[in-house]
Amino acid sequence: MTAEEVITTEAPQVEQKVTKKTKKSKRIVQAGEVHIQATFNNTIISITDKKGEILVASSAGANGFRGSKKGTAYAAQVAAEKVAQVAKQEHGMNSVDVFVKGIGLGRDSAIRAISSQSISISSVTDKTPIPHGGVRPKGERKP
Repeated sequence: MTAEEVITTEAPQVEQKVTKKTKKSKRIVQAGEVHIQATFNNTIISITDKKGEILVASSAGANGFRGSKKGTAYAAQVAAEKVAQVAKQEHGMNSVDVFVKGIGLGRDSAIRAISSQSISISSVTDKTPIPHGGVRPKGERKP
């Protein structure tokens, strides 16, 4: 075998399947749920349909706030306004139930920002976990 013969031999062709990606259609949802998780470091806001499938989500960090500014009430307001605007324009959201979790500064300002976007709020529910009993105290067990 010469060097020319090695170069001219071809590798076997492998067939590849080409899958065509289809564009996901925007669903029209009249009523949904807003879940607000307000911690001391960030505020995460997501809008879902009644089944719990997320339509739009955003956070203070996703809107350009960094560091300690993410935990402020203003950052939560900006994030809530953005989420509410997208939900109203793209999904036709008219009324929501609000579920708040956490004790951060963005709790109230996020709710006010959603109502200012002309989305009616049916109910506000606090889902903040409350410890009861707690963990076993450190030290030896007493008789």
